[in-house]
Amino acid sequence: MKALVYEGPSSMNLREVDLPSLGPDEVLIRVERVGICGSELSGYLGHNSLRKPPLIMGHEFAGIVEQAGSTRFRRGDRVTANPLLSCGRCRACRTGAAQLCAERQLLGAHRPGAFAEYVAVAERNVYALEDHVSFEEGAFTEPFACAVHICKLLKTLPTDRLLIMGGGPIGLLALQAAKVYGLQHIVLIDINEQRLEIAKELGAVTSTRLDTLRSEEKSMFDAAIDAVGMEITRQLCVESVRPGGRVVLTGLHEEKSSLPINMIIRSEIQLMGAFAYHSDDFETALQWISEGRVSLSPWTLLAPLETGGACFERLIQNPGNIAKILLTLDHEKGEAAP
Repeated sequence: MKALVYEGPSSMNLREVDLPSLGPDEVLIRVERVGICGSELSGYLGHNSLRKPPLIMGHEFAGIVEQAGSTRFRRGDRVTANPLLSCGRCRACRTGAAQLCAERQLLGAHRPGAFAEYVAVAERNVYALEDHVSFEEGAFTEPFACAVHICKLLKTLPTDRLLIMGGGPIGLLALQAAKVYGLQHIVLIDINEQRLEIAKELGAVTSTRLDTLRSEEKSMFDAAIDAVGMEITRQLCVESVRPGGRVVLTGLHEEKSSLPINMIIRSEIQLMGAFAYHSDDFETALQWISEGRVSLSPWTLLAPLETGGACFERLIQNPGNIAKILLTLDHEKGEAAP
């Protein structure tokens, strides 16, 4: 099969590789759509320790069952999959925190991912798509699950004033998840004016800087999300919430940051990290997508798998008004569509 292979910093090439070999409880999925994640951009640049070349990345995807060893799925079923695999036996797995399993593995990092014609996935991680849910929407389930998990950790209330730092896919999806939870006052900050236009259309108050907001818009927030991962954005989240406020850090850009710890202590600010999601979050995300509660379709670009390297470069250099790029595969011709 053909696959897009990460072969070193800024090197992504289309190669012929062997088909995945299936384990006894795995499903072979023919990939139709696969998204490019922000963590994969850092991996592409050589800044992510999880992603070591040579590697087939890709963990946000939807496709068609090609081969299944069970009766739950049949060849031709339209599906998406939770790419986070856990042992199912440890305390974390048994208490609703499988994403914290010490043995967790991610498709596209620890195992070959979905930047390929086919990917093998544990059957328990595969979910059927309803007939009205497109492959594009199915591929959004994984990143939206991250947003659902973030809002769950924040314990958002409809009356909360929420600050989101970062208008990338996770920031925009967190905005939509917060809207589903009933929040009305949401401010999103980003330096990309075109991403801010998307956030504005989704109902957020937007700005490139906090200090340029009107006084009523930038008064102390009840909660904040850092979807960037830089020291400055983390600090701004902490400094912008009221005493007793909640902050979730989910961006992984910089490994270390200096934070005002004494202020966090004296103001009893609740500071949490958010990593991935539990299976419940994934199922909630898929349900809300199926119900039409969330969509980035107007700001999604479809591009052939063979142009994957160029798509990575575009997202790094200047994504413009594109929130997400989904790579597509043309299986009938045996090669990517022009």
